[in-house]
Amino acid sequence: MSYTEMTTGCQCSDYRSQKPNAILFNILSQTQRPSLNYSSAPPHSCHCQMLRTVRLTTPGDTCPVASGVLVKTVRFMQSLLSFRQLPARDQLALLRGCWAPVFLLGLAQEGVDFQVTDAPAASMLKRILLEGQEPRGPEGAESERAESDRARPTLAAMQKLKSCLHKFWSLDLTPKEYAYLKGAVLFDPDVPQLKSAAFIEGLQREAERALREVLTPLHPQDKGRFSRILLTASTLKSINPNFVIELFFRPVIGPADLFELLVEMLFSC
Repeated sequence: MSYTEMTTGCQCSDYRSQKPNAILFNILSQTQRPSLNYSSAPPHSCHCQMLRTVRLTTPGDTCPVASGVLVKTVRFMQSLLSFRQLPARDQLALLRGCWAPVFLLGLAQEGVDFQVTDAPAASMLKRILLEGQEPRGPEGAESERAESDRARPTLAAMQKLKSCLHKFWSLDLTPKEYAYLKGAVLFDPDVPQLKSAAFIEGLQREAERALREVLTPLHPQDKGRFSRILLTASTLKSINPNFVIELFFRPVIGPADLFELLVEMLFSC
């Protein structure tokens, strides 16, 4: 029996032919199995294995560290005179569009590692068992839509994030390299609804030029390092910010809106 069959009882090829009671039986069976710890995806994982919902193994340890990195992320933005001089509308747009990749750069710089385990499937089972049995008002429907809009922390998403972090760790960037790279990522002229897009593009080029100037004396023989760094940074945009929120911050902030908290932090001083 394969690893996937042992851990998930997965039968992807037969899933569509299963009767509803068989599907329900599988869900009930999954809730009875002990959760598994993952540091990365198991080899030859099937599609449904990668879509399993996960959560932090030790949120009490990881969430405070992640929160500290988030505070440093906002302070980094506050420390940039060029950022503070932008119109408030552009500051908010850049905050919304770029906080996640800059935060992930902070995780990489701090060397933050984490493990995940299976999340309980009780919520899915509850929806199946209670479907059609309880009337839902407008507030209940709105709450359900908000719940469904959240990016479930899946094993596949975790693997993508881990891959990005490991790529940065293999590059072994210096604090100056991280600082200029964060600037290049923050000043993204492609963020929607920017009033000063041309000026922000200039700030991005300035940050990239400063990064290149730092690299030259540190790695004179490595001509491709600058391109590799920017290419690796571009992969951070593929990480869904909602996934980051659900994995690292939902256990701390509950139903609160993280962006509202970020805005409050950014303009607090």
